[in-house]
Amino acid sequence: MSISLWNGGAPGFEARRDEKEQVAWRQEPDLVFPVTFNIHNPSITPYVPTADRATGAAVIIAPGGGHMFLTMDREGYDVGQWFADHGVAAFVLKYRLAHDKVGTSVYRSNVEALADGQRAIRLVRSRAAEWGVDPNRVGILGFSAGGEVAARAGTSYDSGKPDAADPVERQSSKPDFMVLIYPGLPPDVKVDKNTPQAFLACAYDDRPTMSDGLANLYIALHKAGVNAELHIYNSGGHGFGVRQRPLAVTGWTSRLIEWMGDRGLLKHP
Repeated sequence: MSISLWNGGAPGFEARRDEKEQVAWRQEPDLVFPVTFNIHNPSITPYVPTADRATGAAVIIAPGGGHMFLTMDREGYDVGQWFADHGVAAFVLKYRLAHDKVGTSVYRSNVEALADGQRAIRLVRSRAAEWGVDPNRVGILGFSAGGEVAARAGTSYDSGKPDAADPVERQSSKPDFMVLIYPGLPPDVKVDKNTPQAFLACAYDDRPTMSDGLANLYIALHKAGVNAELHIYNSGGHGFGVRQRPLAVTGWTSRLIEWMGDRGLLKHP
């Protein structure tokens, strides 16, 4: 069941909270899949591991879709279930779209979509005890356009407002780690020594700028003294998500869990 990020609707757009989301089918050469758009009530869908598996770690998952729609299965719900099966609480984010399929959008990726990512982090922290989550081990993962949301959340954050009437807004919006999978990296994102530790992955046969962009980001993080791990797989193209194919890129989720373990993010409570 999804949980609205704001009970009364997103600030400034409360009147649109009851507009119906839409779903369509997208055709690609090797598969057909559903996509979701017309999102005006941003939300998270929790995937919480059983108590015997729970590690205390949590991740917000931002699906991709070019800010036109969200690929909610292989970049959202399927990923959330995979994480829960491996002891990590996952929260699939529906964020507002800057180039929505229904027409001219009033939203911006660096404003409203970013605000949705920040709010999701705060919301998970505010309900950490309920979900068995350590509030100091909450990260964000993004695919493609969702990778832009995650990258922005990892480089634009605040420590919360202790005197806020809304208890969610008292929480920090800084993720403890970020995971960028074939992300749309915005040119204005800057890193420094306070940037969260990062796991980065893409395929070499994606668009030519993808591997270069992630390699440059890795170098910038390394120079800033921020721990990062980078995987550039030989093949897999764009949008591989958690699809099972006879390719090495299919194993990126296992590499991520290994990295999280190495970084002390998977301790049992």
